[in-house]
Amino acid sequence: MIRQGEPRRLGVPGPEARLRFEVAQLEARDGSGRRLLAVDGEPAFELSFWCGTCPFLFRRLATATQTLSLEGTQEQLTGALADPDDGGVIDAFGALLPEGDYLPMLLDVEPRLIVPGKEGDYFSEEQVATWGVDAFWGLPEYPHTPYYRTFETVVDACAHLYEFVVPMVPPTWNTRERVEEYVDLLERGTVPTAVAVSTLDVCEPASGSYEDHYRHWGLTHFLLDGHHKLEAAARAGRPVRLLSLLALGEGLAEVEACVRLPGLRAQPRSARATTADAEGRR
Repeated sequence: MIRQGEPRRLGVPGPEARLRFEVAQLEARDGSGRRLLAVDGEPAFELSFWCGTCPFLFRRLATATQTLSLEGTQEQLTGALADPDDGGVIDAFGALLPEGDYLPMLLDVEPRLIVPGKEGDYFSEEQVATWGVDAFWGLPEYPHTPYYRTFETVVDACAHLYEFVVPMVPPTWNTRERVEEYVDLLERGTVPTAVAVSTLDVCEPASGSYEDHYRHWGLTHFLLDGHHKLEAAARAGRPVRLLSLLALGEGLAEVEACVRLPGLRAQPRSARATTADAEGRR
């Protein structure tokens, strides 16, 4: 299921927003800006480098300690939100965000909890096949957080979409009793709703020296509300509904790419067919 609202202006002036997209100057080399997601004035995540040729990235920082749930919306979000343009929920969470244009999308997601370096980790599997390991560390990129993989599909012959849901704090911080409550609700057929602010980064290496060169479309949903719901859904093997507020001006993608997402997200789930896969079938 995917339902798309109309792009709309949301948010408050930057200094008043609890969540902000920022650029911090690097201390060395060329002085280029480092893209950050900040919460309550503290850097929470480092994002993909601005050039678009470096690997796609979300990396939790040591100051990422806050979630952004809103008490006044909990009753509406206990079940499945039916309309992405439900002004009450969107406006409430929009007041946490920096002023800008956002595309609301309602998505049904089936989350799979991923531990970095373990089976299914995008950063040590698909990303390494395209960029290789980090030239300095000799290791894959490391996001410093467990995260959820929810969907992937073909964009075209030269691009593939990967979708991630990223908790603001690790699932180990969740209250066990609340997770169990949601597991019980899910197993009885309830589909709760989580809320996220989202970005789209389109990244492609400058050269094709590794085994599988293509454009990676990274759709990242940073959870504002729903940390317990996502963990419960991953444990129970059940879907949750996700209200995504896609920030149209904050990712490494043109608006034209962003507005393609509802159509791409409505396609069947499809894993990337790599060059090695194709050679193996010959």
